[in-house]
Amino acid sequence: MPRRRIGDDVIQVNYQDSRPIYQQVHDGFRRQILGGVLRPGDQLPSVRELSTRLAVNPNTVQRAYRELEQEGCVYSVRGKGSFVADASDAARAHQAELLGRFDSLVQELQALGVTPEQLRQRLEGGTT
Repeated sequence: MPRRRIGDDVIQVNYQDSRPIYQQVHDGFRRQILGGVLRPGDQLPSVRELSTRLAVNPNTVQRAYRELEQEGCVYSVRGKGSFVADASDAARAHQAELLGRFDSLVQELQALGVTPEQLRQRLEGGTT
């Protein structure tokens, strides 16, 4: 299967966001990779290309790409660029991390008096 080149509208930076720019870039790509928008083998924009497009320092983009690679979401090919990896392992790890955080929040909410019924309603789309 030929590799797809990612278009111009992949990542946007919000300068009003309290998160660092590298984190916004990282989170944007991770969300698209884990969500299946970006598929294994798709080529990410080069660091220089994306940093120019976003008007940010190349080190900012490099840091986001490095973290994505450490998580197993992307891989680099020397002289060719960065590509989306098969992120099924990364997706499972991220899911486990989120479920752990969810469990902690549920325990804290229950300690504050939130009932299991209120939690159930919240999960089903209602508010408490």
